[in-house]
Amino acid sequence: MNNPSMIPILMYHQIGEPAPRGTPYRGLTVHPRDFRRQMLWLRRLGFRGLSMAQLMPYLRGEKHGKVIGITFDDGYCNVLDHAVPILEDCGFHATNYFVARQLGGSNIWDRDEGVPPSPLMDAQGVRAWVAAGHEAGSHTLNHPVLPRLSPELAANEIRDSRDALEQVAGAPVTAFCYPYGKFTPALADCVRESGYDSATTTARGLARPDDDPFVLPRVAVVRSTLLLRFLQKCLTRLEDGKRIRAERTLPAAADESHPDRTSY
Repeated sequence: MNNPSMIPILMYHQIGEPAPRGTPYRGLTVHPRDFRRQMLWLRRLGFRGLSMAQLMPYLRGEKHGKVIGITFDDGYCNVLDHAVPILEDCGFHATNYFVARQLGGSNIWDRDEGVPPSPLMDAQGVRAWVAAGHEAGSHTLNHPVLPRLSPELAANEIRDSRDALEQVAGAPVTAFCYPYGKFTPALADCVRESGYDSATTTARGLARPDDDPFVLPRVAVVRSTLLLRFLQKCLTRLEDGKRIRAERTLPAAADESHPDRTSY
């Protein structure tokens, strides 16, 4: 079993009917039936699903308990439609990272990869998400690969998205997520200086008390994550072992290569 101080932060994208076989990144869509099973098992096992804002006292060691972070990237409408009722049934809370300038739009950043467009929540949807007790986080203004931008443009993406989303949500925005998981130490500093309390990556692993809160790893959950593997990811050191191996073989953080989500 996991050390209680090691906390899984789950990473989802879409909750809906997966696209036809052969569609790029179809694995990033988890069927609502599977999502319900995952959440119900967590509840049966005594876990509480928390948003990033709720999770931070546990990550800082100020609180203790059986908790798991739940996050969604991009702000898809199907998360509002399918995930919110399930989370409500379980008494869980989650963070959704919104792309501020694509509210009411679609995942245009995936277009060149051949990914079909999926609708994103508009301002009303964001407010409905927050009204249901969940947290609105930032995924920048436009979903760029941040290390490819000038420091000034990257700072605008980080800072201005927070201001824009706070106006839309009518609530504080203190959680950030790096698009594609790409960041540098300077970008992490910028997130901190912009007033956020946390930032998540796509690095695999369990969050530890000594982690930099602006470089938090997550546990990817995809279409092919069967229930047994899901429980292994949450309850054992499976993901932490992958993190340790990655830390031994890869340089930290600043990967400016083409976005690659095939490992999700």
